[in-house]
Amino acid sequence: MNIDWAALGQVFGVSLLATVGLVGVFTLGIVTNSPRAGATSSSALARTGAYACYALCLAAVAYGIYLIAA
Repeated sequence: MNIDWAALGQVFGVSLLATVGLVGVFTLGIVTNSPRAGATSSSALARTGAYACYALCLAAVAYGIYLIAA
């Protein structure tokens, strides 16, 4: 049994970056949608940005489920 350590490292790196990125985008959506953020910026603009972050997260999760099911 041979393990391709380079491929395993690549999978680990991509998974780590995708996870950190997705959590970061979701956190940005939460922070943007919080009442404190609305006081410093336009409420409609902040809400639109938050919804865009949530939509990006939903698209990433849906794509992951598609890859698993395919």
